[in-house]
Amino acid sequence: MPQVRVVGDDGEQFGVLETRDAIRRAREQGMDLVEVAPNAEPPVCKIVDFGKFQYEQKKKANEAKKKQVVITVKEVKFRPGTDVHDYEYRMKRSRGWLQEGDKVKATIWFRGREMTHRELGARILEQLEKDLADVGDIEMRPRMEGNQMFTIFQPKRNKSAKHHDKPQEPEAGSQAPASGNQNPAS
Repeated sequence: MPQVRVVGDDGEQFGVLETRDAIRRAREQGMDLVEVAPNAEPPVCKIVDFGKFQYEQKKKANEAKKKQVVITVKEVKFRPGTDVHDYEYRMKRSRGWLQEGDKVKATIWFRGREMTHRELGARILEQLEKDLADVGDIEMRPRMEGNQMFTIFQPKRNKSAKHHDKPQEPEAGSQAPASGNQNPAS
């Protein structure tokens, strides 16, 4: 590259210079010549202290990394004959994960003759979709893959999903009759 556009440490434009002249000017100032835009025509170089430049680049990268949101996929497994209590427990775990911002993969495992009754698995996933509608959306509709049927839920995108933490009290109320049924039996 015979010519480069040179920018000073403070943003001062030196214009288009021969590469040797640019290096000489950087050395006169006790700094380094660093290429910042190699694809530009002509390439853009900056006169900076290279150690300081590297430090600032690392600092920017770390700052960007801190702001990243990592979404993990949690999985709950069901069987076609999953009982009500087991379903409710797994549904509550899924609800918590969605509220925390994680995705949830709900899987139904079929074995042997259970494959002939796929509608049982579809019913469980439909019920799960209804129960989690207030905290999550379906990312992938239920589908079969081998001997398992699965669907993927993602957290609701709007901020009001965080305000749905309190509506879990009505669920507790819906379980109250179940616990009320246990009291008379004991």
